[in-house]
Amino acid sequence: MLIDSHVNLHAPQFDEDRDAVIARAREAGVGLMVEISDRLSTFEATHGLAMAHPDIWCTVGVHPHEARHYVDLTVERLIELAARPRVIGIGECGLDFHYDLSPRDTQVAVFRVHIEAARQTGLPLVIHTREADQVMANVLREEYAIKPFKFLMHCYTSGAELARVATELGAWFSVSGIATFKAADEVRAVIRDMPEDRIIVETDCPYLAPVPHRGRRNEPAYVGLVLDRLAEIRGWDKNDAVSKTKSAFFALFDRIPER
Repeated sequence: MLIDSHVNLHAPQFDEDRDAVIARAREAGVGLMVEISDRLSTFEATHGLAMAHPDIWCTVGVHPHEARHYVDLTVERLIELAARPRVIGIGECGLDFHYDLSPRDTQVAVFRVHIEAARQTGLPLVIHTREADQVMANVLREEYAIKPFKFLMHCYTSGAELARVATELGAWFSVSGIATFKAADEVRAVIRDMPEDRIIVETDCPYLAPVPHRGRRNEPAYVGLVLDRLAEIRGWDKNDAVSKTKSAFFALFDRIPER
């Protein structure tokens, strides 16, 4: 069974053929998908997908790009939404200093709200980080020292030092289609050093389609291409890659019944 740990099926790119995309994923052997919340204004659509499909679960959270719209977000509000059926994680949240679509101090403040919600619910935190390595490392160290929490570094493309800090704090990592890109040697070098029992795979669809689909709309049916590249990078055979990533996934998202 293949697992896509990060899909954005609520995105408008799927409005014309969402059901067909889900059907193609199943035909490709994808047995489970995690639909990711990126803002509360679309959470009903995200949660609705999870409620409508037995092989889709979801998270609740606010992407750092959207943090400026959620300066009043409370831990209590996230906990309230996380109590709904089929919600199995907090996020996607974190820091993105590449686009700076939200002020950096606002991103940090909203990120800390998510961390506290993850601590109180016991749900894993799905973290987005881009060009914010030092600040992210500092926040993770500070917050983890207060009280530990489970977290995933989603679509990890940041540096080796942040990966080391996150690993020491018990992080999981997810590998995306970027690992298949010709110029992604630095990303592949970091993947080689990730803890083998804490690596999972994702598409982040509709973004970051793996080779040979790069530049086109991504979809969950392509997650096997990511898994194949991960296996090649780590020197695993296909069965090992499936088994290791599946075990790591259920260890992280432990509210989902393992199958």
